[in-house]
Amino acid sequence: MKNILLIGGSYGMGLAIAKELHQGNRVFVASRTNEDLSDLNVTHLPFDALTDTIDTSQLPEVIDGLVYCPGSINLRPFRGLKIDAFESDMQINFISLVKVIQTVLPNLTASNQSSIVVFSSVAASMGMPFHTSIAAAKGAVESFAKSLAAEYAPKIRVNVIAPSLTDTPLADKFLNSDAKKEKSAERHPLKKVGTSEDMAQMASFLLSDKSSWISGQIFHVDGGMSTLLVNG
Repeated sequence: MKNILLIGGSYGMGLAIAKELHQGNRVFVASRTNEDLSDLNVTHLPFDALTDTIDTSQLPEVIDGLVYCPGSINLRPFRGLKIDAFESDMQINFISLVKVIQTVLPNLTASNQSSIVVFSSVAASMGMPFHTSIAAAKGAVESFAKSLAAEYAPKIRVNVIAPSLTDTPLADKFLNSDAKKEKSAERHPLKKVGTSEDMAQMASFLLSDKSSWISGQIFHVDGGMSTLLVNG
């Protein structure tokens, strides 16, 4: 049984990960809301990634796995983006992530081998219009994760999941009709939109001992978009 801390695990990908892991592990969910967690065997900690610091007194001394889920989807033309937008995306996706990891680092290093899983985006590796702000923030996440993995090997494994557009509440305005979902599916070689469950299964694998020889990697769970050219 592992002690797993999910940051932002009350909806979307985070909730799917909580559902995937709550049986057989001790799962702690630090998030602003908890109404969808009542049926799960998890411990909820009120937490806002933008303003709060994790209260480690409410956590076990040993944390075997950490998943950071908060993020943003800020797609706008560069000429219309203010510096505030770049700072906001960097804060929620990267700076708050760093703050969480620094806070619980003693708990992570207390494990025989802990695993950190963070989320990037296919936009960090592909040049996509209207993605300058979010791509910059997620690029920071990827570079940080690889450096952290090198610094703390073999004690802590660090890996990144880089999805394409996934059917979650965060992406609702892009997928809120059958027509939009069909259009998005057609952009992907596998002709489907990703789901929270797709991401949860990959996160579960990266947290488990089955991935004990994997660290510093970027996993493109993106329907083939980042590497397969089948529509050209």
